Amino acid sequence: MKLGVVMDPILSIQYHKDSTLAMLWEAQSRHWEIYYFELQDLFLRDGVAYGDARRLAVFHDPHTWFKWEEKKTIILTELDIILMRKDPPFNDEYIYTTYLLDYAERGGVRVINKPQSLRDANEKVFSMYFPACCPPSLVTRSIEKLHTFFKEHHDIVCKPLHSMGGKLVFRLHEHDANANVIFDTLTNGGMQHVMAQRFIPEIKQGDKRILMINGEPVHHVLARMPQPKDWRGNLAVGAKGEVRPLSARDHFICSQVGPELRARGLYFVGLDVIGDYLTEINVTSPTGIREIEAETGLNISAMLFDSVI
Repeated sequence: MKLGVVMDPILSIQYHKDSTLAMLWEAQSRHWEIYYFELQDLFLRDGVAYGDARRLAVFHDPHTWFKWEEKKTIILTELDIILMRKDPPFNDEYIYTTYLLDYAERGGVRVINKPQSLRDANEKVFSMYFPACCPPSLVTRSIEKLHTFFKEHHDIVCKPLHSMGGKLVFRLHEHDANANVIFDTLTNGGMQHVMAQRFIPEIKQGDKRILMINGEPVHHVLARMPQPKDWRGNLAVGAKGEVRPLSARDHFICSQVGPELRARGLYFVGLDVIGDYLTEINVTSPTGIREIEAETGLNISAMLFDSVI
């Protein structure tokens, strides 16, 4: 098997927690050939998708976790699987890369996740496809509508549609004097859409990351516990992870979302669940593999690859 991976610079990853590295370790243990790309390495010529690839070897060593060879240009259809693991922001360059990966997929390569579905399933907006699972939510660029939603629910969270890791996520309490400036800033004066959701106090018990493999849940979740001086359950801002089994409500949410993920070719997805509510569906480069594996002994990357070959 020949595996391609499109990712952020491998030198910049966090060795102790990176989920893509776990996938590459598993691929190497199967004696697969690994080809590494960054966004700028992919190009299209005369209807054929190419990549300036490096053969990659990976190691269980926090000081030297990879070694690569010199670049050589390959046709992407020489590969069997491509992992699209570039982190957000989900910007124009991300979208253009999915266009190139469409050509590889059309030539028979399994792209994880499906490029069209990466474009279609915005990580914030897609959650509202399942209203029975979600808290009261609003997507708008109207400052007036945001004020109305705030007046109705008194305690809300507002966030941009394209970011990750808790960046630019604001909580507004009743009568907060900063509401107008936050709405104006996030919407760029009413020029870009944002999401508002009713605040879920159960965040104190953690923001749960449920990993879905081809529509089926891994049966343990990573609950990300906010730090005392922060309410956000994001590891990137200091939340601490705690591994737990899925609850009955978690299973219900997975049963609602799973069939749609399979239908869209979204093979590896992270659901964010706070209390009883689905808040986001992470399709670009979900994390949590390493933390769950460390507590349970599962091999989540093996489960993923077994499901797609």
